[in-house]
Amino acid sequence: MNDRANQGPPRDRQDDTATTRASPVQRWDWLWADTRAKVASAWILVVLFVAVFAPLLAPADPLEQNLRSILAEPSTDHLLGTDDIGRDFFSRLLYGARVSMFGAFLAVAVSVMLGIPIGLAAGYLGGLVDNVLMRLVDSILGFPAIVLAIGLVAALGPGLTNAMVAIGVTFAPSVARLMRGQVLATKNHLYIEAAEQYGSPAWRTITRHVLPNAVQPIIVQAALLLAVAFLAEAALSFLGLGAQPPTPSWGGMLSRSSQYLQVSPAVQLYAPGLAIALTVLAINALGDSLRDSLDPVAGTERRVRRAIAKATRRQPVETRTQASSADPVGQRVDRTEQVAP
Repeated sequence: MNDRANQGPPRDRQDDTATTRASPVQRWDWLWADTRAKVASAWILVVLFVAVFAPLLAPADPLEQNLRSILAEPSTDHLLGTDDIGRDFFSRLLYGARVSMFGAFLAVAVSVMLGIPIGLAAGYLGGLVDNVLMRLVDSILGFPAIVLAIGLVAALGPGLTNAMVAIGVTFAPSVARLMRGQVLATKNHLYIEAAEQYGSPAWRTITRHVLPNAVQPIIVQAALLLAVAFLAEAALSFLGLGAQPPTPSWGGMLSRSSQYLQVSPAVQLYAPGLAIALTVLAINALGDSLRDSLDPVAGTERRVRRAIAKATRRQPVETRTQASSADPVGQRVDRTEQVAP
């Protein structure tokens, strides 16, 4: 028996384990198989490309004023016209993508950095620590998010960084509660108890065993919060609490264009609003697809549907016709119709 034990697991079991490991292509299979995710990813990549290379793509300086060309119509020199002080609107739209995306990522980063430690401490330690932290989280959740963000911005002062930090603080309680639930479900597993029995310190158990197995829902939550943060940044900039002039942001541009609605070109009102709407929809679609990919049931159903569709496409048309004509159910129906008076 010692020789058998030293031989390790059977070879077929090792092969099964090796085949279940996902390759890099399989990890991204959910993206290539979902048309909605591919379209959303393409739009997000375009926005990120514009945000990074705005200085190279912009035809003019977004801060340069030309008082002789105020609220000009779109032309070859100014693709979307000029604003109320003669600045090129298209250049400001390109630079606005940089400001809006930076604000959204900053808010999500703040919420994740605050929410994950709170959720880990509350879920793993429990007891008094859990009660104190969760009561603090509940008190923050008792306020409407946008109202709490406006109050924090009023205390910190207007500005893009302060506004996004305020938004991140309002998002942190939802991340903390989600992380706490995942930790409570994970820490009762046998490998966590085995690590504790072998004398593993609490910080090592959390970072090496608990966090890696509880972080997947946080990734999905962060992707969904990114869309909300993007919309919140536009709302605060529209109210004058976000990016301050002359810094271009899509929410601020929308607010400024609405003040000259009767005399400004209509495209200046629709362009930033359409950019905000499409970006939020793309981030939400990508987050929904990511959530479905991490759901075992949804992933299995998607693979089954894809396998059936692939088998149907490969099957020749004549074979499908013969199979339908040789269907015993259809033959029984035909015989029944013939016997019936």
